[in-house]
Amino acid sequence: MARRISVGIVAAVVLAMANIETPAVQQASPPDQTVTAEQYEQWKKDLSNWGRWGKDDEVGTVNLITPAKRKQAAALVKDGVSVSLAADPDTEKAVDNQNPYEHAMLGIGSDRWGVAYHGVAHTHLDSLAHINANGVFYNGYKPDPEEVKKANRHFKNSIDRLKSGVFTRGVLIDIPRLKGVPYLEQGTPIYVADLEAWEKRAGVRVGAGDALFIRTGVWARRKAAGPYARGRNARDAGLDPSVIPWLKRRDVAIMGSDHPQYVSPSAITAAAHDFSLVYLGIHLLDNCDLEALGEAAAARKRWDFLLTMAPIPVVGGTGSPINPIATF
Repeated sequence: MARRISVGIVAAVVLAMANIETPAVQQASPPDQTVTAEQYEQWKKDLSNWGRWGKDDEVGTVNLITPAKRKQAAALVKDGVSVSLAADPDTEKAVDNQNPYEHAMLGIGSDRWGVAYHGVAHTHLDSLAHINANGVFYNGYKPDPEEVKKANRHFKNSIDRLKSGVFTRGVLIDIPRLKGVPYLEQGTPIYVADLEAWEKRAGVRVGAGDALFIRTGVWARRKAAGPYARGRNARDAGLDPSVIPWLKRRDVAIMGSDHPQYVSPSAITAAAHDFSLVYLGIHLLDNCDLEALGEAAAARKRWDFLLTMAPIPVVGGTGSPINPIATF
């Protein structure tokens, strides 16, 4: 009888331990997924969305945010709780903020602000007139640089094309939580296996017309260690170039992260960032602060939400400072 009781106790302990949610450990790197320059060039033909919505299209994958998609997104609001995905405007110059926000009071009830928002410091939305490949932008738009400067504007693909705003389903993929760490170390690549492991764990799947957010923990790292060199010449953690076909298969409409996805120290540095804008036609949200979103989602065990945002519709602009809002 004593032996039966002992065995029963051990079995109960094992079963209880199995039901305890423990942090995921760092996953071993998958087999070599190096994307060659030749492969990358072929993807420009095989994966391109140029012409998919017509030769005159200027908004790319935003076309995937249909009325039906907006209705689906609206139905996600259960608690009525909103969370900002924007970092506070940073007015302090630092190694990772070479162009701080400028703010001046012009009077007791008047002020002005200005910012060069592209880069790694400020939360902003890239338009499809931001990045080009040899002078060619999304959907084959090839402006004369001198004409653009003279007119002080782009003629296609600019941010004012999104004047009516974005209203769609947002999905957070939280890689530090997947790996059981507060933030990813610099240079950590994120693979398709990581994205799909998170989907399985969180019970969520990225689909057509979604706004995909990838948390790497940049702002948690900056809070812990202070400002640090980031950007195209200093590696962050982020999407490995091998993820590009997955973005096309899933038909991501908008993609955001806590930095601009500059991860690969190779000839195709910033591949996920640049390919998404030029060939897939995905507008990008750079330098989002996803810390509060991660906490709000974890508290609810819900990793999708309604995303709303509206850029400043500067005619001919290459992007806009932005305050994206997640509503649960």
